[in-house]
Amino acid sequence: MLHDPHQIELFPKLAEEELARLKPHGREVQFNSGEVLFHEGDPLYHFFVVLEGRVQVTKKVGAEEQLLTIHHPSEFTGEMSMIMGAPAIATARALEPTRVLEIDPDHFKRILAECSQGATVIITAMAKRSREVEAQLQQQEKLAALGRLSAGLAHELNNPAAAGRRAAQELREAIGRVQSRLLKLCEDQFSAAQRQSLISLQQAAIAQMQACTRLDPLEQSDREDTLTDWLEQQGVDDAWKLSSTLVAGGIDSEKLTAIADHFDPETLAEALDWLTETLSLAGLVNEIEHSTSRISQLVKAIKSYSYMDQAPLQEIDIQEGLENTLTIFNHKLKHGITVHRKYAPNLPRICVYASELNQVWTNLIDNAVYAMNGKGDLTIRTALEDEEIVVEISDTGTGIPPEIQSRIYDPFFTTKGVGEGSGLGLDIAHRIIVQHHHGNIRVTSQPGHTCFQIRLPIAQK
Repeated sequence: MLHDPHQIELFPKLAEEELARLKPHGREVQFNSGEVLFHEGDPLYHFFVVLEGRVQVTKKVGAEEQLLTIHHPSEFTGEMSMIMGAPAIATARALEPTRVLEIDPDHFKRILAECSQGATVIITAMAKRSREVEAQLQQQEKLAALGRLSAGLAHELNNPAAAGRRAAQELREAIGRVQSRLLKLCEDQFSAAQRQSLISLQQAAIAQMQACTRLDPLEQSDREDTLTDWLEQQGVDDAWKLSSTLVAGGIDSEKLTAIADHFDPETLAEALDWLTETLSLAGLVNEIEHSTSRISQLVKAIKSYSYMDQAPLQEIDIQEGLENTLTIFNHKLKHGITVHRKYAPNLPRICVYASELNQVWTNLIDNAVYAMNGKGDLTIRTALEDEEIVVEISDTGTGIPPEIQSRIYDPFFTTKGVGEGSGLGLDIAHRIIVQHHHGNIRVTSQPGHTCFQIRLPIAQK
């Protein structure tokens, strides 16, 4: 809901004496379930007090019908636009057989002119509702503008990232050619056999660095210490400076021993300096290429996640949407959360509101990360069962206490601290799955294991 139904100032209940004072000014009307009291945009609409039943108030926001609130007995409908003679800003509809007190605008204005306590309550609530709706719509317009800006930014980022990646690839090739030519110029220092052995070792090391095969820190340190000792035995100055670069290229003392017999101590030191410098340059080029590739991957993931420039209804691969969401969350996951993927093979594509489903994955994964305090196991499982796609998102967090599990989908209900959660994430997820996709969402939880299961029918209505 756009309104918080628990705000008493927005949704006061009229006392019995106030209802008795209003009844002579209007008439009681019975509405069946689904009947409309007034439409958004109606140039003239009436004031209604709910006597029995419930009245739902919605507003069109973009392509979606947004729920503002649900009025219960003794609550009233209406905004400041009624008093000002402006069109209705929302639509009111009976959710069930409903009896209301209907008062036309002229009689309603005369009631307000009496300046009773009830009239003060009504006018105050109307004014605050109007301000809140306006603030919410302004916020949504800001988010829409931010979305348009993000779409343009994604396009703009993608071009220089791709150009940077191509430049890094060309730079690597150019550096390799220059280094080979420089080595050939050193004919007076290195023989042809020595040059060939160095080039062969260099090319193998560069290939190793490109493969990004990283050692764990302890093994890296041990290999560096061993290689430093070997270099010092050969009389190489500043051996510790050379060892880290050489080890990163997969070069150890055994490989250097194989070529050391072809060099005297002085030329070996020069050869190793040349080799280390060339590998340092190759490492820098690798970093540039990796960074630009990462930018391109993130831009692609964001565009896929938000389905920029695409229709809202898409035939998609559910697992691709989950992967895009995990990519977006990488900054929260990489420091202590292990992700386990249990994806079903050959899962069929399904026609859905793709960006909305990604909101569901985002809310559930974000809650899981919060519950685990950034450390634990996150398991994503997909399956095909009874003509439905099943997605399970499980975590090893603190769990949801049994006494509040029935309330987790209520709007504005949250167990997070002040400023950490709005209480709307699971409400939105429930609405998207159940109302928009005719699916089902349920949770099982105990300390150390919480699992949200989403079931989506393959044949969407």
